[in-house]
Amino acid sequence: PVARSRTGCDFAGGVVATGSDTNKRNFSIGARVCGCVFGNNPHRLDNGAFAEYVAVPADLLLRIPKYMDYNEAATLGVGLATVGMSLYHCLKLPMEADRAGQLPSSGYTPIATCSPHNFNRVKSLGAIAAFDYHSPTCGRQIRGYSSGTICYALDCITDTRSTAVCYEAIGPSGGRYLSLEPFPIRGHTRRSVKPNWVLSLTMYNQPILWKRPFRRDACPQDWEFATRWFQIAQRMIDAGEIRPHVSEVRAGGWNAVPEGLAMLQRGEVSGKKLVYEVARQ
Repeated sequence: PVARSRTGCDFAGGVVATGSDTNKRNFSIGARVCGCVFGNNPHRLDNGAFAEYVAVPADLLLRIPKYMDYNEAATLGVGLATVGMSLYHCLKLPMEADRAGQLPSSGYTPIATCSPHNFNRVKSLGAIAAFDYHSPTCGRQIRGYSSGTICYALDCITDTRSTAVCYEAIGPSGGRYLSLEPFPIRGHTRRSVKPNWVLSLTMYNQPILWKRPFRRDACPQDWEFATRWFQIAQRMIDAGEIRPHVSEVRAGGWNAVPEGLAMLQRGEVSGKKLVYEVARQ
């Protein structure tokens, strides 16, 4: 953590002030918006989502549709940013405006791993099959189910076990492995698999002055991609094609956030996001 910085990324709320960059996006005072902010930022210590106000580039804002409330919208920002950066920027899946975000219609077959009690949930969201990542044969089961055709794996856990599952699931011809954290080097057991990891905060086009391996230079290409991706994401939200993550609204406001983080560390949260209201709209 950066000393004296404000943390938190996901947010939802109403616009209270605008800058010159809002003209092309037409955000007015009072507009309902959501997204994610670069919390724990050494360049701006006072900007993080665990607060009543955040400052966000207009190009990285999403307008909340009428059918969605603030608590639902607060679950979207980081997830949508990460999906876009992972699948369509790092893994280079085709990002056609009318198909991005819909893997089956893009010609891909999504297979998920999760706890068994979440199988029906991930299938309702489009996965054609789900496997228990606690099973010692999870990777082998996935390879058998897919007849060895998997060539892309996105590891949302990123530890020795999850890396092994992904490497085993990828077919004999090899493919690409992407994680959301630095992956364990000892887990890179196949030369035919090309590994990488994504840090979505590079989409803000600012240097990330954290300790290695998280330190990154500013990346204009990531910013350019993110601005295009958020426009596509907005169209999917407006069309009702994005379903918010299951959420649990917790009492106590931002003073209770540390207890929520402790719940995550204790493994008490599964298949949902914790949401805290820091101000009534």
